[in-house]
Amino acid sequence: MDEEWRQAIPLLVNLKVWENPDHEPVGISGVPEGLRCIGVGTDAAVFQAEVAPKYAFKLYAKEKSEKLNVEESIYAKLRGSRFFPVCFGSGGTFLVISYEEGPTLLECLLQGIPIPDQAVQDVEAARDYVRRKGLNPRDIHLKNVLLQDGRAKILDVSEYIKNGDDRRWEYLRRAYDDYYPLIKGKKVPLWLAEAVRTWYHQAGVDFSYEPFMKKIMRFTNFHK
Repeated sequence: MDEEWRQAIPLLVNLKVWENPDHEPVGISGVPEGLRCIGVGTDAAVFQAEVAPKYAFKLYAKEKSEKLNVEESIYAKLRGSRFFPVCFGSGGTFLVISYEEGPTLLECLLQGIPIPDQAVQDVEAARDYVRRKGLNPRDIHLKNVLLQDGRAKILDVSEYIKNGDDRRWEYLRRAYDDYYPLIKGKKVPLWLAEAVRTWYHQAGVDFSYEPFMKKIMRFTNFHK
């Protein structure tokens, strides 16, 4: 194990991460001084330690702990690609990956940071790479794609062994082509982003792109 990231292990001992219902982000407690949470998802939370700032420590909710070894094995297959972080190993309760700078695509929308077409093309190229490795590029959405100097870096590969196409990226790519020019460089309100997330999960298998986008547009001042 790398000596530098080992220094952060004592900070992780008392951390607790648990799953919440209805696709809500995980809960966390026991975060000590010197450790900060840099990301929260529905399965895990990610932390950065002052003593090892080049690394990110991903702790799964105890109900999702089986995903840790799965994700580590997926990173091993993707090693060498510029589109994904580097995985350095695991510590039993956590995964150690490279800390990656940059806003997520969701943060870009909230802050009015333009999302270039190159970043979108990078995600398409990354998905092709994943398929060539015998994996399935699922669960790619606004919170797990970073913008780095105009290029994309994709986080959270844990679902790449699952079957089926969840179509999350396909819907986002279509919305980018159809509607993003109307809001490029403008700040999307947080309440609207949260509402869109809620509506999407509520739709479930009944999701339909066109009615969904028309519903969103009714709540904005932007028109095609």
